[in-house]
Amino acid sequence: MNSFVRANEIATQWNISVRQVQSMCKEGLIEGVIKFGNTWAIPHDAKKPTRTGKLKPGRKPKTSEDKQNG
Repeated sequence: MNSFVRANEIATQWNISVRQVQSMCKEGLIEGVIKFGNTWAIPHDAKKPTRTGKLKPGRKPKTSEDKQNG
């Protein structure tokens, strides 16, 4: 049987914020998560999802010109 850990433990392990882990759980990006009330139970051997590269609505991708202008 899998053992589970909390979002704060995974956040430390993956070097990201707890909020990012919670969002990943909510969006279904982490396999095997279970929600108990307000707490996410995450399998201890869960794999960190890769970034999709999608931008939030209304955001424009940065261009090389933006980088030069600071």
